[in-house]
Amino acid sequence: MMATPQTVETKTAAGGCGKPECGSGGCGSKKDSGERKIWEIRTEEQVYAFLNDKTMADSNRYGQKIDLIAHTENKLPVGRSMFINENPAVGTNPNRNKQHGFFFTADNCIGCHACEAACSEKNDNPAHLAFRSVGYVEGGSFPDYKRMNISMACNHCDDPVCLKGCPTRAYTKHVEYGAVLQDPETCFGCGYCTWVCPYNAPQLDPVKGQVSKCNMCVDRLEVGLKPACVAACVGNALDFGVIENIPANREQARVEIPGFPSPEITRPNIRFQQLKQMPDELTRTDSMPVKYHKDAAGRYRPTIDQKQGRTKHWNLARLSSRENPLVLFTLSAQAAAGAFALAFLGAQAGLSGFAGFAQSALYVPLVMLCFAMVAFGLFMSTMHLGKPKRFYRGFNNLRHSPVSREGLGIAIFMAGLGLHITFSLPANRIFQALFSGVFGADINALIAPTLTASMATGFGYFALAGSAAGLYYMYRCYRIKARPFWDHWQVGSAFAGTLLSLGSLVTGVVVAATLAASGESFTAVLVVAAGLLCLGLLVEGIGHIAHGRAMSSAEHEGGASHYVQTTTFGNTYLLRNGLLGLNLLLGSGLLLSLLLMPGVSVWQLLGLALVGAVLLATSVMGRALFYILVIPTTMPGAFFWKNKGFEQHARDIGLANMPQVGVAPLRH
Repeated sequence: MMATPQTVETKTAAGGCGKPECGSGGCGSKKDSGERKIWEIRTEEQVYAFLNDKTMADSNRYGQKIDLIAHTENKLPVGRSMFINENPAVGTNPNRNKQHGFFFTADNCIGCHACEAACSEKNDNPAHLAFRSVGYVEGGSFPDYKRMNISMACNHCDDPVCLKGCPTRAYTKHVEYGAVLQDPETCFGCGYCTWVCPYNAPQLDPVKGQVSKCNMCVDRLEVGLKPACVAACVGNALDFGVIENIPANREQARVEIPGFPSPEITRPNIRFQQLKQMPDELTRTDSMPVKYHKDAAGRYRPTIDQKQGRTKHWNLARLSSRENPLVLFTLSAQAAAGAFALAFLGAQAGLSGFAGFAQSALYVPLVMLCFAMVAFGLFMSTMHLGKPKRFYRGFNNLRHSPVSREGLGIAIFMAGLGLHITFSLPANRIFQALFSGVFGADINALIAPTLTASMATGFGYFALAGSAAGLYYMYRCYRIKARPFWDHWQVGSAFAGTLLSLGSLVTGVVVAATLAASGESFTAVLVVAAGLLCLGLLVEGIGHIAHGRAMSSAEHEGGASHYVQTTTFGNTYLLRNGLLGLNLLLGSGLLLSLLLMPGVSVWQLLGLALVGAVLLATSVMGRALFYILVIPTTMPGAFFWKNKGFEQHARDIGLANMPQVGVAPLRH
């Protein structure tokens, strides 16, 4: 079902694009008899540029009503203003409350990019940004070599995953035309909508630090004109109107063509005609290791294109990406949650060593360390935003967005840690000495120790609940259908494994060192910490094995990601797996020796230190691979345009320094 359209706010401007103007068209800037016009119609506008829907179906092929007022059960009024350029005027289009969509005739597209140019001109886009892009697939052999061009923009879907994913609620599904509009001035540039959209419609501008996208040219629709891209199409390949209305001289209305991701993800409002017979196998000219093969039903499905052969490489330098802040955020948050859970629950359960440590002077500093780790992670996550000062908007979409819920859970975790620290201080000997030295009084004579201890315990459990919620929604953030490499339960096992292994490493080191310094036995602490560390490695390893098997046999973009993992980063991947396995074996051997031998030897401590060092290296390496390997279900690019391989080459040789080349800067 389509998400219920949100109330239109008066901030929406320039056809919903959020800009004070709408490109070179001067939307809303003209005056006629003292009234501002929504869009100025040219005196010699051609007939083909006007909408001409006379009749329409009741429902689309997914069973959803095309009349969006009826779809929303008349909860929203007819005749609302869209406040285009802050203009309260209402358009004259009689079908403005019907779901509209694009119609693309692939056989007619000649790849001239006129639609691209018209869109970019109207929206005043920089060279590295395009709301509509033209790519192509090709196949066959001479003389029967065929190429099919594909022009694609936002499809204003029935189920817009961008709207549900956006934490700032910058997206709105309107009952006017069914347009999915986005306000860049609300956006804080996290880029999550660019992850979840299967069609690469939202465009993250690394220069401005915000996302923008196709706005369906609603200003033109209001006065009965088709979008600028449609009006500019020289081959009559693009058309537009009420969805399910087939244009004149067309006989098909398909929901997918070769290179188009599965429509089941979002139910896009675009229909296709493609009559020309194409080869059974079509390839992409961009660097994406994906091609399309016709199945028994005649549908083209993605499969792996081994463009780079099977040679394994290291490419260690390429492990660094603009997602580095998220690498640090996820690792530090998971480690902090695991470390606090072990220290707190170990003390609550009365485990040997942990109960005594909770009464020591270093318990509060350990919790402070956990707090600092989460704070560092949140800081890195905030700096990953295009506009970090707008971080507070991340809680705007708790109803739908896993990003908002993740942020709330982590915030609750931090608040719980802070309050737990506050109410644990009166029982801390270091704090007691400081308080007595400054104020000349015993704090426990002023505050009831029993009450503060109870409050500290309560807020400890509160922090645990927040961390559990935050980490669960952190996992949900990556279960994205448009990114099959991530859409696997292994994401959860990797996050849980990190929580157990890194968390037990942090707490084990601090607690064991504290007990050793006080002359107490810390063998039991090492046994618990080593056991949880090995369990975390085992959980992570099982997930990697299952994920590798699933992706190696997959015929989709997830399989293509695995191909890159085993070739472009093949040696790095093998090193990570080998170190993970050896670490598990070494850790298990040390755990067994701790259980069977009395006391703790220097060699056991050195072995555990080695396990910890290798764990840190494999955690960073594995998490970096996690982010750089994923291949989205995006539309095919061209040889120069929307081609990651060409973009990297342009950066390597300095061509990217020329703005007109259209290669976006590598910053976020």
